[in-house]
Amino acid sequence: MSPRGTPAAVVIGVVLAACASPAPSSTQGPEVTTMNLTSGSFTDGGSIPDRHTCDGVDVSPPLAWDGVPDGTQSFALIVDDPDAGGFVHWVLSGIPADARELAEGEGDAIGTPGANDFGRSGWGGPCPPSGEHHYAFTLYALSEALSNAADADAVREAAEMSALARATLTGVYARR
Repeated sequence: MSPRGTPAAVVIGVVLAACASPAPSSTQGPEVTTMNLTSGSFTDGGSIPDRHTCDGVDVSPPLAWDGVPDGTQSFALIVDDPDAGGFVHWVLSGIPADARELAEGEGDAIGTPGANDFGRSGWGGPCPPSGEHHYAFTLYALSEALSNAADADAVREAAEMSALARATLTGVYARR
């Protein structure tokens, strides 16, 4: 029965319209677009060479990106292992807005390294205890610069509020 003689169709229409309209969000950041992120050492979904791991010299791989949106003030990068509960291998913030690459082994000199889950700052290459693991390299174009060395949580929080674009490159590695 509809309230006070209001036709049931009107009540249903109002309810459906309310359910279809998204709730306003006061914490939603800008719309995020996609950039392209590549490496000269491995392809997306490909194997990460030993050189970039604990089984080699453990040097960060070269990275390059394009498709950067206008308004980018800085970049931040997180490399983590989703197969190990998101174990963080590299956090790099404060990458200048005009940068379009990180040369092999030089990322920590271009940006500001943050703490990784090895208990130190900077690159810590793949070193899975067993089996093949995936490593997600996620680059964020931010509309605001991060002022200090940031850990992965701080980068993710900043990205939630001010990411203009993101790019992900995934590599795999299994110890021999």
